[in-house]
Amino acid sequence: MTDSPVLSQCDCGALAGPLGLCVDYYHEILAEEQRDPEMYRWHAPVVCAYLLQHPSRARETYLDGQFRQLQLYVDKGLDAMLRVAAHQVARNKHSAQSGYDMAPLEAYAPLPAGGSPGHFSATFCGLPFRDGSFVSDGHLEYGRRIESIAEATVESWRSVQS
Repeated sequence: MTDSPVLSQCDCGALAGPLGLCVDYYHEILAEEQRDPEMYRWHAPVVCAYLLQHPSRARETYLDGQFRQLQLYVDKGLDAMLRVAAHQVARNKHSAQSGYDMAPLEAYAPLPAGGSPGHFSATFCGLPFRDGSFVSDGHLEYGRRIESIAEATVESWRSVQS
């Protein structure tokens, strides 16, 4: 009987880290966010960056909006992204008939056609995980690392030729 081969490279091009592939890091981040409300502040950029780096795990319908949201985050920061998210939630509570409000994201480029770039200079597999946590050296350092992943994601997608 032979063992199945261990995947050592993620579909985003990253080599597996100590926790495994990016999906393993992503699931661990989501679990840790549930225990740490301060870490949860970076949930939206984490989800957008992960799905844009791994579009086969995403719903194609939403990738353009996620790309625009990530550009907003890189351009104006976490607080601006959280304000737009809060606007969308409030709008949904009022039963808006027109769906998602793209007006706050109109200034940002649409997702380039032509498929995923397949390589990113910063990925989830590169996140340090110490003492059972992604925030062992503080939330601001964690936020900086998520911002680096977001920047790398936007940069790689912008390099895709239509």
